[in-house]
Amino acid sequence: MASEETNRGAFRIQEFYCRKMDAPIYAELCVAIAEGLDRGSETGRRVLDWPGEPTRDALPLRLIGGLHALVLANADAELAEVFAGQVSAAAINRVLARHDAALLPWLDGPPQTNEPGRSGALIVGLLEVARRCGPKLEILEIGSSGGLNLLIDRYRFDLGGVEFGPAASPVTIAPAWLGDPPVLPGIEIVSTRGCDVQPLDVTDPAVEARLSAYVWAETPMRLGRLQRAIGMIRERGVRLDRADAADWMEARLAEPQAAGVTRVLMHSVVWQYVPDASTARIRAAMEAAGARATAERPLAWVAMEPDRALGEQVVSVRTWPGGGPRVVVATAHAHAAWVRPGAERTSEQGILLDAAAEVVL
Repeated sequence: MASEETNRGAFRIQEFYCRKMDAPIYAELCVAIAEGLDRGSETGRRVLDWPGEPTRDALPLRLIGGLHALVLANADAELAEVFAGQVSAAAINRVLARHDAALLPWLDGPPQTNEPGRSGALIVGLLEVARRCGPKLEILEIGSSGGLNLLIDRYRFDLGGVEFGPAASPVTIAPAWLGDPPVLPGIEIVSTRGCDVQPLDVTDPAVEARLSAYVWAETPMRLGRLQRAIGMIRERGVRLDRADAADWMEARLAEPQAAGVTRVLMHSVVWQYVPDASTARIRAAMEAAGARATAERPLAWVAMEPDRALGEQVVSVRTWPGGGPRVVVATAHAHAAWVRPGAERTSEQGILLDAAAEVVL
């Protein structure tokens, strides 16, 4: 069982990431909770006595998501002032005491985020795959949540002033582009399909409300984009399966592959949540499929996963035939508010997807 000190420390760790991601109010929320959370509410006691590993369990984001839900529901004027920047531990403790019944369920499960902005980083990896393997891509995403990044073929993109994708799309992904504008290869996403152990039906108003609560209050642009992306799924759904990631990938890789189409495993901010036994199976399945890959039926792996030491996301690519080393093609903000094409070598503390050495493009 974690100690109270460890549980308070998890909010300090989250403060670091909030400051890295330009979220000063959320950072101050984390400081106030870390330093001043008391046992005057059942919610406070449960947080301080958290039995698991609080950072891996995303305990801070569970609690803050519940608090933001109250703000979005206009349920507490004092809490609204806290989220507007008047942050104090005393105010937070009073809010917890008033809203125990509403907040406790938010501690029961991990955050359910589905950030369409991450497509702005993932597309950098897909463009690299198209350069290497040809324009036609078949996307297989694990950890798809509600499937909003499976809309990557329907989003409009603006990467440093270079625009592509459907001109009439309700959603344009336009991260701050910290580098030279890309030179676009031909790219055609012929299909997208995903899986999740607990897929979300984002067309359910209750699910939309929950996802909205996990959007940080300091980024209202993200909330509007989320709502428009959900509207796109209401208009035309995506192919999203309930499945274990390893089971699903083994099954997909065993299916026939069309000639002239690259099969791409894609994921973002999910690898750390997949059990070690499953990640080992996925690596083995990709290596085996890679050994069978040909120039006519290539295979690729595009990932956006965190480097914990840098507090940034790393976008990496590996392709077959040939296998070769994994290359880093960009780093990005966790919600892809900015993307830096090319990259400095990432920390060894980052998540290693495979044993191949990383090469920087």
